[in-house]
Order: sequence, then structure tokens, then C-alpha cells
Amino acid sequence: MGMAQLEHIEAIEKRLWSAADTLRANSNFAANEFFMPVMGLIFLRHAYSRFLAVKDEVVKSLPSRGGKTRAINKEDFSTKGAVFLRPEAQFDYLVGLPDSANRAEAIIKAMESIEADYESLRGVLPKEEYNELDNEILGQLLRKLNPEELKKMSGDVFGRIYEYFLTQFAGTKAHDGGEFFTPVSLVSFIAKVLETDSGIVLDPACGSGGMFVQSARVVERQNQNPSEKLTFYGMEKNATTIRLAKMNLAVHGLEGDIKKAITYYEDPHELIGKADFVMANPPFNVDEIDADKIKNDPRLPFGLPSVNDKGKVSNGNYVWISYFYSYLNETGRAGFVMAAGAESSGRGDALVRQKLVETGAVDVMVSIRSNFFYTRTVPCVLWFLNRAKKTEKQKDTVLMIDARNVYRKVTRKINDFSPEQEQNLLAIVWLYRGETARYKKLLAEYRKIGEDEAAAWLEERFPDAKYRDVEGLVKAVTREEIAANDWSLTPGRYVGVAETDDNDEDFAEKFASLHEELRKLNAEAAALAKKIDANFKELMGGEGA
Repeated sequence: MGMAQLEHIEAIEKRLWSAADTLRANSNFAANEFFMPVMGLIFLRHAYSRFLAVKDEVVKSLPSRGGKTRAINKEDFSTKGAVFLRPEAQFDYLVGLPDSANRAEAIIKAMESIEADYESLRGVLPKEEYNELDNEILGQLLRKLNPEELKKMSGDVFGRIYEYFLTQFAGTKAHDGGEFFTPVSLVSFIAKVLETDSGIVLDPACGSGGMFVQSARVVERQNQNPSEKLTFYGMEKNATTIRLAKMNLAVHGLEGDIKKAITYYEDPHELIGKADFVMANPPFNVDEIDADKIKNDPRLPFGLPSVNDKGKVSNGNYVWISYFYSYLNETGRAGFVMAAGAESSGRGDALVRQKLVETGAVDVMVSIRSNFFYTRTVPCVLWFLNRAKKTEKQKDTVLMIDARNVYRKVTRKINDFSPEQEQNLLAIVWLYRGETARYKKLLAEYRKIGEDEAAAWLEERFPDAKYRDVEGLVKAVTREEIAANDWSLTPGRYVGVAETDDNDEDFAEKFASLHEELRKLNAEAAALAKKIDANFKELMGGEGA
């Protein structure tokens, strides 16, 4: 996908979101009420896009007997990563309905027809929610989500748009505080470092299923069918989020077994020691896990972390980390997001971390600056585990990358990685693994497409196309060094200090945020003082009566 087309799609995404948000603003619905109906229509439109993309190829390959060609069916489309749509579920049919038609009823029938063909979607797609929307608004939504220009574009355009809408709804906290969505920038990087090429992929805190989608794209880039190479298992406690995840999988031509479960206490898939890949963005710093319920859990091979005097695990981060490790098979790899600070926390956490490091499975640690999330401003760290490192030297070493100065400003409040930044960080991992050919191929591709700046960034730091420690960015740290630093896995502690590029805009943003918080506190204090004064006067008046 060229840059010009990408920029065009980004403009369309913003226009579609603006149109949907305007319709919501002009209705009687809150963002959380508008959320599922809109995502349902995006699902239908994307399913139709994939349906049309492979339909001609499917029809050409249909067998004939006695001059009659067999009708198309679900299996014909499943092998090509697309959803089979009966005529009543095809988006052009819904868009073309006259104003006199009951659009809600038609959309519900469309959803029911898909659920009839796909067992994994039964009871998942939004239906009754459409009865609450005005017929005219539904018509406008259908038309807005079907612009002519999109019909001419190649590639997974509506897959991008589906993810964009998830992003935007996360930003408005329309569902579950927005925590159902992990930024694509981070998920994509995790999948590429892990190289999710084949086997079982488990996400024990799967949210809207982004980890599965990005791992499938690793396989697609190898021109193979992800449905044949990968098997997806997920756990999620929120029923609405499970619906989102199953829709997200289906809209990308994928299926997965996602169970409703509280992962702290439940293990419905029974995959201890069986997963090829574990990918997750779990809740950070949870302090309400009942220690007594999990103390004998086989998913805690390093024992319980610290327990407080209320019988709760003081912080659940190392419960998650232990679970992720325990699910891996003998050659398994894990990549997950964790709160910054967890990599150097003390007491019981430090003991668990020591035992984990001593297994030799900790592979790569990457520090990420703040504002990569849509609903949290905190920085984070990406952890990578590998139970089958290639060399003995690597088993005794952890690659520390401090990427806090590698970012792109998307908006005043949101950061991400540009495609080149993500690729350059990945290239560092390749060099560390001794994959020099991949590194040189990337440089050649950069030169071919004129990305001289991205190539120069790498060549300045790794001039001989070989891995080396770079102050302020990356260092390969031995287990002995880690032990000498209280088993800390904080990259910045080892790589040295880089020149900061925090700019005036960042400072102004932080200052403005603090000023706004102070203003609110002052207003609350003034209101409270006024109330106390009124109560005091009432009390004194009552005593004098």
C-alpha cells in the first residue's frame, strides 16, 4: 500500500468516524449505546468487502455437473479467509433499501443469516440494538459507511477502518473504560518480534482480539493462510468485549475459541505447557486477587508474589507473568505489555523475577514512553520470553532496548511508532539474533523506496551490519549483571542515558494538564468551603432559635 493511498485511507477513516459521531450527537444515544450498532455495521461492510474480493475467484473454481454449476457456500469462502454472505446480508442490498423499508428489521435478518452459517458467531452479532435507532439515522449510517471511493481500493482497507473505529471508541471510553483495545502499534511489534508463524496462540486477557489479528498478519505476509497455520484461544471476563473479539476475528476471516473467564481463578482451555505463543495486554497493578484461591495453582511455577494482610496478592503483575510463562511449551515464545515499574519491583515480585531470569527464558525487554494508550497516559514495558533460545550465550543474556525516544506524535495526547520506527526496532532484534541477511535486505528496501533517513538511523548505530551495544538505546545484558542490579529488568538501568528529545509541546501539555487538575481541585475546594459555611450558619441559627 503506497503512502498516497495510505494518506487517502486515513482521510476517509476520519471522515467516516466524524459522520458516525455526528449522527450519534444528533440522536438520543450515548456513545456506549451507539457503540455496538456502529461496530456491527462496520463488521457487515467489511465482511462484504472481503466477500466481493474473492467471489469471482470462487465462482470460477466451482465444479459443474451436467451443465449445472454448484451454488456457492460457506466452505468456498472460508478457505479464502472471507465470510460467506447470503443476498440479504450483502451491504449493497441494505444500502439500497427504500425509506419505507424497516431497516432495523433488515439488518437483524442479515445478522441472523450470518449467525446461522457461523456457529462461532451465534449470539454474538448486534441485533436488537438496531430497533432502538431511528430508521432515517440507520439509512444515513449505511450510506456513509459505503463510499464509492472505497470500492475501488485494494488490500484490507476495511480491516484498517474496523481497527480505526475500535481505536476511536476506545478513546471515548464507550465500553469498559476503553481498555478493550491495545494500540495496533504495540500489538504489531509484539507479533513481529515473536514471529507467530504456526501453532497455538493464546491470549489470556484477549480484549477485542487484536493480538490474534496481528499474529495472523505475520502469516499472511508469508503468503500463507493463517486459518491453516494458527489456532487461537482466548479468555476474557467481559461479555461485550468477547462479542467484539469474535467479530474482529470474523471480519478478518479468522475463528477462535474465546471463553468467558476470570483468568486469575479459571483456566478453561487447560493449555499449561501447550501454547506455542502467548500474547497479552493484561490489567496492570491489580491488588484484589485472592491469594488463598490461587496459592496452589499450577500456573505459578515460581510461587506466589507478595501477599498483604488482607489475604490479597499485593500486585497481580507477577501472577500474570507467571501464568504466561507456564502456558508456553518447550519451544514457546511470549510477548506481553506490562506496567512500567513491574520490571524492577521489590519484595515477593523480585524473588519471582529472579527465578524467571534464572530459567534463561527472558529474551527482550523494551521500554515504551507514555501516551501510547488511548485511555492511559502511563509508560509501559514490552516483555518477551523465549523457552528455546538458539545459543547458550543468548540463554545467559537479555536484550535491553530503551525505546522511549522512539515515537511519532499522532495527536497532542497520543503517540505511536511510524512503520519505519517499528521496523528499525525490529531490525535491532534481528541483528541480536544474528539474522544479518534480513537486516541487509531491509536496508536495500529502504534505499529502493527512498527511505534514506530510516536507513541512516540504522547504519549510524550498526555500521558493520552486526549487533553492538549502543549507549542510550540498546545493550545485551548478562545474567550476572542482572543479578548485581537486584534482578532488575529495566532497560534504562543498563543502556545508559540518551539525550532526551522531550519538546516544549510535551512540557506545555503536561503543564496544561496539571493546571487543569489544579483548577478543578480549587473549584471543588471552593464548593466544599461554601457548603461547610452554609452548614455552620444553619447549625448556629438552629442553636440560637
